[in-house]
Amino acid sequence: MYGTERMALATAQGLAGDFEIVFIGPRGPALDEARRLGFETRSFQTIPKLVTLLWGILRQFDCLTFVSTLPRYSAICMVLNLFLRRRIRHIQMIHGGGIEREDFAGLKYFNSFGLKFIVVSDYSKERMIQYGVPGDRIAVVGNFLTERQLASMARRAEYDRDGVRTVAVVSRIDPPKRVDLLLDALDRRGAELADVTFRIFGWGPDLERLRARAAKTHPNVQFAGYVDNVAAELAKADLLLHTCPVEAFGLAVLEAMEVNLPALVPDHGGTARLVSDGVTGFTFRADDPDHLAARLVELKNAPAQLLNRIARAARASCDARFSAGISIRKYRQLFTPEP
Repeated sequence: MYGTERMALATAQGLAGDFEIVFIGPRGPALDEARRLGFETRSFQTIPKLVTLLWGILRQFDCLTFVSTLPRYSAICMVLNLFLRRRIRHIQMIHGGGIEREDFAGLKYFNSFGLKFIVVSDYSKERMIQYGVPGDRIAVVGNFLTERQLASMARRAEYDRDGVRTVAVVSRIDPPKRVDLLLDALDRRGAELADVTFRIFGWGPDLERLRARAAKTHPNVQFAGYVDNVAAELAKADLLLHTCPVEAFGLAVLEAMEVNLPALVPDHGGTARLVSDGVTGFTFRADDPDHLAARLVELKNAPAQLLNRIARAARASCDARFSAGISIRKYRQLFTPEP
């Protein structure tokens, strides 16, 4: 599942005692997991089917909070409610991490409606304001890991040798995520990094193209596809590499910090706000393959003492800044329908 789906499920678990929750979405892993967790689910594969589902829900409930991950779903719900006149608090979740104009450009057209936006970082809020959304309509609620996730996580042991030898990448494989930047970096200094293994976890439209490119010139890059337990794979690595320069947050970075794994992230986007270079992680100049290659070579030779210090500071920072309790309290307040 993508980070957006994992966070939706974690939020629902935290709010299960306060709301009657219904998950609506296409058939797939997210809806399957919601059912496994005991939530009511309803699936659709086409817009007409979604319209039918929403019509039934609006007729069932006089008062509800409609939380959407796509603006067109909010628009459909608003149009249907012109006929039924239910009391609805409309919440639009904006996670970003894609093509910025597609993520943000059309949101200003909701300014005349009672829509509240929730974003996961100050970076996303700043970008939305630049695209014309009033700041007072935007709430920031950071991503988090549940107590159950934290309790079940495998943790990476302390570094007992110098240098990074295994690098993990957890990402959707599509153009905005810039996984290709890693291959560009290896094109420049691949000989120096030939003994470092890069394992990339995730699916996407660029998967086969990048896998074929790596097979020709960089056999130390492995595209492993989808994995159920991201944290377990991170605990086996020496470094997490995140390449997307427009990521709203970067849930995988949060998971890495919790498993005692330092992260190397771009100096632009939401992930840049998660770490401080040389203190709680490492950064490279966004979209710059030369600087990424230089940082990877540097970390290949990093002292174990440095890596352990960064790992400890990262986990402490994560625990202090991204508490599930704080985020759930914010969501509870934002989701509660107005009297």
